[in-house]
Amino acid sequence: MNMKNNNSNGRSRSGSNRSGSGSSGRSVGGRSRSEGRRDSHMTLDTLCPYEEGDGSAIFKRSVMGFSASLQGERSHTALLARQDAELRLLDTMRRVLVARAKCDRDYAAALTHLAHTAAKMDAPDNILDDSHLHKAWRIMVEGLDEWSSIMRQNADTLVLDTVEKLAALITEKRASRKVYYEEHQRITNEVTRLQEAVEKSKNNYEQALELYKTSKTKYEDQFLKGKPGRKLDELKERYQKACKKLHQVHNDYVLLLCEAADYERDFRTVLLPGLLEYQERVQEDMIDKWRSILTEVCELTDTTQGRYAQLQTEVATSVSAISPKSEYSSFSESNKSSPPDPVSFEFCSELLGDGVGSLQAGQLAVDSLTVDSLRLRLSDIEHRLREVTTELREKQNLLNQHETEVVNIKKNSLQDTNIASRLPVLKRASDVLRRELNELRCKESWLQHQHSLIHDPLAALGCEEAPQPWESAQGQVNGDSGFRSKSLLSLNFAHQRSDSLSLKTRSAAIKELLRKPFNRSKTSASPASTPPTPTRANTEERTSAPDQQSLTEMSAEGQAEVHLPAINGIPELTYDPDRCLEDEPWFHGVLPREEVVRLLVNEGNYLVRETTRNDEQQIVLSVCWGTHKHFIVQTTPEGHYRFEGPAFPTIQELILHQHSCGLPVTNKSGAILRTPIFRERWELNNDDVELRDKIGRGNFGDVYKARLRDSGLEVAVKTCRVTLPDEQKKKFLQEGRILKQYDHPNIVKFIGICVQKQPIMIVMELVPGGSLLSFVRNHKGQLTAKQIMGMCLDTASGMAYLESKNCIHRDLAARNCLVGHRNIVKISDFGMSREEEEYIVSDGMKQIPIKWTAPEALNFGKYTSLCDVWSYGVLCWEIFSSGEVPYHGYSNTKAREMIDSGYRMLAPPNTPEEMYQLMLKCWQYDPENRPHFPEIYAAVDNIYSSL
Repeated sequence: MNMKNNNSNGRSRSGSNRSGSGSSGRSVGGRSRSEGRRDSHMTLDTLCPYEEGDGSAIFKRSVMGFSASLQGERSHTALLARQDAELRLLDTMRRVLVARAKCDRDYAAALTHLAHTAAKMDAPDNILDDSHLHKAWRIMVEGLDEWSSIMRQNADTLVLDTVEKLAALITEKRASRKVYYEEHQRITNEVTRLQEAVEKSKNNYEQALELYKTSKTKYEDQFLKGKPGRKLDELKERYQKACKKLHQVHNDYVLLLCEAADYERDFRTVLLPGLLEYQERVQEDMIDKWRSILTEVCELTDTTQGRYAQLQTEVATSVSAISPKSEYSSFSESNKSSPPDPVSFEFCSELLGDGVGSLQAGQLAVDSLTVDSLRLRLSDIEHRLREVTTELREKQNLLNQHETEVVNIKKNSLQDTNIASRLPVLKRASDVLRRELNELRCKESWLQHQHSLIHDPLAALGCEEAPQPWESAQGQVNGDSGFRSKSLLSLNFAHQRSDSLSLKTRSAAIKELLRKPFNRSKTSASPASTPPTPTRANTEERTSAPDQQSLTEMSAEGQAEVHLPAINGIPELTYDPDRCLEDEPWFHGVLPREEVVRLLVNEGNYLVRETTRNDEQQIVLSVCWGTHKHFIVQTTPEGHYRFEGPAFPTIQELILHQHSCGLPVTNKSGAILRTPIFRERWELNNDDVELRDKIGRGNFGDVYKARLRDSGLEVAVKTCRVTLPDEQKKKFLQEGRILKQYDHPNIVKFIGICVQKQPIMIVMELVPGGSLLSFVRNHKGQLTAKQIMGMCLDTASGMAYLESKNCIHRDLAARNCLVGHRNIVKISDFGMSREEEEYIVSDGMKQIPIKWTAPEALNFGKYTSLCDVWSYGVLCWEIFSSGEVPYHGYSNTKAREMIDSGYRMLAPPNTPEEMYQLMLKCWQYDPENRPHFPEIYAAVDNIYSSL
């Protein structure tokens, strides 16, 4: 402390200027210096012997606890904060215990009411007299009332006794904190006061000493002059007064130093440790009371002891008396009955009467009218038989695994209780599997019977031409009638590519294609076409396959491969001074880095792109050489461009030199340029797209109505915000990569992407009708049933095509479909799509359309085409309801809970019953029970054709 330095300095001055003082003054000063030296070397180890040997009753500090550890100012602040926190905790406990008691009272009242209600509901029923389950239940109900009474008593005790003790403890703890704070403040302030007094006394000492010296000098000068008189007497009197005042001030200073030193020592060794020791004892006493209160709370809220335990024992005894094997013994004995009589299914001979042509009772008619349908039926039966056989084998293997696991669990049940808990689950699963196996064996038997019923007469017919039905009955054999099925081979439509189609030719061809009306025929016989799309413009025609393939044919006609001359196996590039960098085929603009990794596959592949770093535009050379390496083109003071070699006036010349010389770009990397990767055919120049009107906003940026400058074709353009990170830009371009592979009348057509400069854009066909959601809302009550069904058919056709391509849309909804000419629906917004048979989400469920998403996707993040089937059912509901919000009035969480509990939306007005049943099939909780899109398309087509 500063006071120690002041003490020692003061004592030194007083000792050095005290030659005229008495012995008592020297004694006091000597004692003070001795104590000052002793205190300055005092430690916890030396303090106790010194204090005990002094003979006074001075407090002895322990080496542990508050008195030894919490003497500093920081510890004092922490101790106050700890007491404040404990007070807050006590207050929280008091409020929580009051609320707990209220809850227990309410719970006890509810249990009492429940016990009385259960007693009234459990009316005597003779049929359950022999049931151990019923006896156990009756004991449970009877114990409810007593249980509630005990709980109510404990809750009352908790409020009236325990909470009151807690309130008293809070009051006591607040008082203890106040006493500690005030006492600590008092003794600390006394140290401060003494420090200030010593400093003031020191200043007085200095002033008196200065006055003494001045008076003495003047007196001695006058005395040496030998001039006695009045002036000499005055100087002598002043000198004596100054000397007297100096000695008085000296004594005051010495006494004050002694007092301050003693108090400071006692403050450190007695007063402050004593206060802390007292506070520690008080706090420990209150902790003991606190623990007692918590013990009471624990006892009052413990439902595992006392009468609670007795009630539970009674219930457990009654439950243990239940035996599954003997529960229904007496019931079965007293309610015996005979099995149901067999039902005979025979061909009604009265149907044919005296005969209808060549038809015979119970025999298949195999003739020119039925042979094709019978063969289709046979093919379908064989397919189903294979599926049943496969499923039968899989379930049998699974049952064997379960049985083996049950045996192993029984062996190890005593060692691991967690494994033993799985035994009931396995037994239940095995029972279900046995039941399913029996059903599958029956199904296999039925199919085998039907297979032989159809196969035998067809095999007997062989290669011979089927007889006419009006000929003799010679061609008739046993069997049943067949059916017709529609082919969906069109799902295997192959997408064609064109690697060098010019922008002008491509845009003009697309414009011409989009202007053509989609001709529609009733069926599509071409196996290369996609599922036919119905029209709603007062006609029943479908879009013909030639129109759907015209864009592909146009692309194929304009296709031309680029062949570069090679020198020593390295393709030779040429330099055209009139061609700017953006027009070079190997310049990819602001292509994200992740896209570069996708394009550069082989050793020596390279491309040039533009990037932004620290708000500065930079040109980057990306090369595949072991790994993907990226080199920033350096600019010289003269404005030339270089890497480590010579500089060139243009970037084109630099790249051509680096390509032709065969030297590494940098010595450290060793990367050599071998094969330039040209822009893909669908990469357009940003300057060729003229943005016009903003028509919407997407997840990544704005959507514009635009025009291609060369052809004048109006298109829709999605833009990507410049500020988005590369990962988001990669996801943005993913939609373009997915769309460019598809060509279907019910999928929005992809034209190209623009990555030459910011912003990155995806160019698609402009669908004039806007979103399907807005369309059905704006035309509410104006659409016919056939038009509405046609929209559902269009969507099913497009989704069947996507399913054939293993594309999972993940966001199918009316808002993401567009309405084109003649109300043709086109599926759009592939931002969440994945080209996989199954897709697992592992990065959270952000931005998921809850009310359109299948339960397995929400619960487990697992997406398949069957998830899109669920969304398709919701989409159809939106169409028939004229754009109503699904699960209207319910939050996403509530709708999800209702779906999990089995709730399904009701059919909107004027919905065909067959269509609503199809919606319910799409909303099957188990995805395996949902139909696939080809089946959905066939069902919707039948409903559409019947209107």
